[in-house]
Amino acid sequence: MQSDQPRRIGYVLKMYPRFSETFIVSEILAREAAGEEIIIFSLRPPTDARFHPELARVQAPVIPVGRSSSPRRLWETWREGMTDPAIASGLAKSLEDLVAAEADEAEQAIAVAHLAREHGVTHLHAHFASMATTVARLAGRLAGLPYSFTAHAKDIFHRDVEDADLARKLRDAHHAVTISRYNLDHLRERFDHRDVQRLHLVRNGLELERFPYLPRPALRQVPRILAVGRLVEKKGFAHLIEAVAALREQGVPVTAEIVGGGPLHEELAEQITRHGLGEAVHLLGPRTQEEVRLLLQEADLFAAPFVIAEDGNADGLPTVLLEAMASGIPCIAADVTAVGEVVRTGETGWLIRSGDIDELVAALRSAVGAGPDRRRLTDAARALIEAEYASAGQAARLRTLVDAPTDAPTDAPTDAPTDAPTDAPSGDAADGSDDARAVASTAPSSTDPTPAPVLAADAAVTTPRS
Repeated sequence: MQSDQPRRIGYVLKMYPRFSETFIVSEILAREAAGEEIIIFSLRPPTDARFHPELARVQAPVIPVGRSSSPRRLWETWREGMTDPAIASGLAKSLEDLVAAEADEAEQAIAVAHLAREHGVTHLHAHFASMATTVARLAGRLAGLPYSFTAHAKDIFHRDVEDADLARKLRDAHHAVTISRYNLDHLRERFDHRDVQRLHLVRNGLELERFPYLPRPALRQVPRILAVGRLVEKKGFAHLIEAVAALREQGVPVTAEIVGGGPLHEELAEQITRHGLGEAVHLLGPRTQEEVRLLLQEADLFAAPFVIAEDGNADGLPTVLLEAMASGIPCIAADVTAVGEVVRTGETGWLIRSGDIDELVAALRSAVGAGPDRRRLTDAARALIEAEYASAGQAARLRTLVDAPTDAPTDAPTDAPTDAPTDAPSGDAADGSDDARAVASTAPSSTDPTPAPVLAADAAVTTPRS
């Protein structure tokens, strides 16, 4: 990036805003608070009926990028791009890539390239290694701009992901980041060293100020369990309903509130009725991030009984679990993908085997009866979130990566902590989870948070705990 040109990051997003992707909003807010200028290119119009109030704090302009299935519109966009000599040169050099792309992706890439140059963008960044990164990569080639992307879960593990395509995106990027050590290790094992040498670990961040630590010295006489997520199989809410029924049969009078909407609403409602739990388990429907934050303050326990769905789909590391840990609520979670990086039995909560209802019942019962030990676990959980998931540190790390020269050596592990010495804010969503095709049902056995040796560029952003 040229030193005499102000930094202006162009975010290329499939859809903005999106109700379930508040982790992106938090990232943008943190980068803006750190002084970066952001412009958002939305490739699809939003479809959600509700929006989080945090969106009002985002200063970045949102530029919708149109698309059509008309070959005529593609050629019109092409001709418009040809009026810029730099893009005209990029079109000539990237003809093979453009022809290989889907027509709407090629059209939008040309449009983003033109808009990026028009608005003085110096770097493009996409979230999810799928369509948004396809467009960002092509637009970067056309406009002569570096690009980067964040890989989450579904965009890595789903059976439809083409290795050759993902390898090309990793190889061509100025840098790429992923949100967990689980993902980092998997990608390093899956791809050639040359493809992943600029891949880094940058965890999703929280605005810790929005999630004050409120430990629960004592639970209600009838403890209230909270669970949050889309009503889909991978969330494991059917198992939670079974666990509540079992606990009540054992004389442990718990209740549960499940936040979220989705295709399994009727099925879960029927299950609740079948067990006679109409007064004990409530489906609350979708809620905003602020509403979820208040529910986290009021609940006694948080349950995340994730499972590997029949089609192989599984969660990544849902943001709401991090929010719960930050808020001081004892957490019980199942060990899919990266969950074991934060929830550690006897240290920060209760980690159970995915799909094991008996273990879920036992863990919930243990949490109800843990007494003073709950405070030790929630103290440690909050400390972990402060150390590794503050969005101010996330923003500083992303800025360091943007500033690094493209040809910087990256042979050493690149998984430094993401916290940084700044008071800039952070934040996240009611269900910031990522769909994933899991390659295993459990998290890595090692949960040692101590970072491996890092490059000078990666070590440049480190801080003590806040």
